[in-house]
Amino acid sequence: MNHHDQSLSSADLNRLRELVYQQAGINLGPDKRVMLELRLRPRLRHLRLSTFSDYCKLLHDPRQRRQELVHFLDAVTTNKTDFFREPGHFEFLTQKALPATGVGYTRPLFVWCSASSTGEEPYTLAMVLQQYAEAHPGFRFRILATDLSTKVLEKANLAIYPEDVVAPIPIDLRRKYFMRSTDREDKRFRVTRELRNLVEFRQLNLMDKDYGVAEPVDMLFCRNVLIYFDRPTQEAILRKLTRCIVPGGFLYLGHSETIHGLDLPLSPVAPALYRKLHA
Repeated sequence: MNHHDQSLSSADLNRLRELVYQQAGINLGPDKRVMLELRLRPRLRHLRLSTFSDYCKLLHDPRQRRQELVHFLDAVTTNKTDFFREPGHFEFLTQKALPATGVGYTRPLFVWCSASSTGEEPYTLAMVLQQYAEAHPGFRFRILATDLSTKVLEKANLAIYPEDVVAPIPIDLRRKYFMRSTDREDKRFRVTRELRNLVEFRQLNLMDKDYGVAEPVDMLFCRNVLIYFDRPTQEAILRKLTRCIVPGGFLYLGHSETIHGLDLPLSPVAPALYRKLHA
């Protein structure tokens, strides 16, 4: 196969961008050609295809696309996340949101991380809520973590993180909720089974019509994912997410995201933080 075959034609680039938009609601700029080539090359190798145009044909063939689509979306959607990212959100959660809702005693508090990536956010929540539960006898909670990407969900379930990734976690929490390898050379940490058991991971696409989350959500985290969508898509997703939240429940967004100008039953309570109004 000659090297010439290994670049993405403008027509194919546009077809792929359109497919990402249809399937995941994400707007990739025309400047993303190199990024797409880089990320899709392993898929070409895996499928033993010699050109990007063969790959595009496969993705647009209704019989073959179903299986490849999830790998394609895995490859092109970005997953950036950290432990204790935007720590003010977690302080607000325990100091203001939980006392304000008073949920967690007659029934478990239900928290949904709707773009959980490799698990840092839901495991941060599990630590924060477990600490809260130990200080408040009778308090119970459940965490649902969902993502479009099966690849990141596998990583999240495995819950093994390198040293630099666990660095932001306060040392006492790290000692309590993470195990080191018995092999001194191995600088990785694994979340303890007790903490892993507190989080349920599930695959879910925010573009779906029905999210299948039946139980009312008290706290919904949808941070730093809306930035990838255009405004009409953002509004449609926020509408569906807001429907899942109980009146008086909270929605956490990323700091660069806003519901400004959208007609939603939410009122701002802190930066990137909203509370659902009572009907």
